[in-house]
Amino acid sequence: MIAETGFIIDLPQSDLMEDQMTSLKSLNFAALPKTDTNPAIERRNRTITRLEEQKLLLTNPNYVRKVRSFAKVDGVRKSVENEQRVTPWWRRHIDGSYLFSIRSGSKSVEFEKGKAAIAVPSLDKLPAVIDTLIAATRTGELDAQLAQATRQPPVKKR
Repeated sequence: MIAETGFIIDLPQSDLMEDQMTSLKSLNFAALPKTDTNPAIERRNRTITRLEEQKLLLTNPNYVRKVRSFAKVDGVRKSVENEQRVTPWWRRHIDGSYLFSIRSGSKSVEFEKGKAAIAVPSLDKLPAVIDTLIAATRTGELDAQLAQATRQPPVKKR
């Protein structure tokens, strides 16, 4: 409480604790369950997002990904939105067709031994191939290939 003189009058510590305890008694507490992160599902979601970006890149060659990060602006840490260039996962083959490969980090995902690309006859058919790959990723058909292409963390020696 503030007296007329402007000084703060100390309340007894026991009164403050009782006020806090009556407030907390009205709440219902529960145990917080652990969140299990499944790396296979995370890889699927990341791959699906990147495949959808490839479809956007097909329609708009100037498409850029928006990435949020933190940076110091005038000595204060603030959220900043940056643009990140999206590189195409397809390239033109010698015979005029296109080769499409899924990338995980800097590696291409191998679908079969020594085969990391999908032959597409023309650029017009590429969206259908990407849709097929998105469907296959959602159902988990590419989990083994994505896990193989993902860099495994090094094992610590004792």
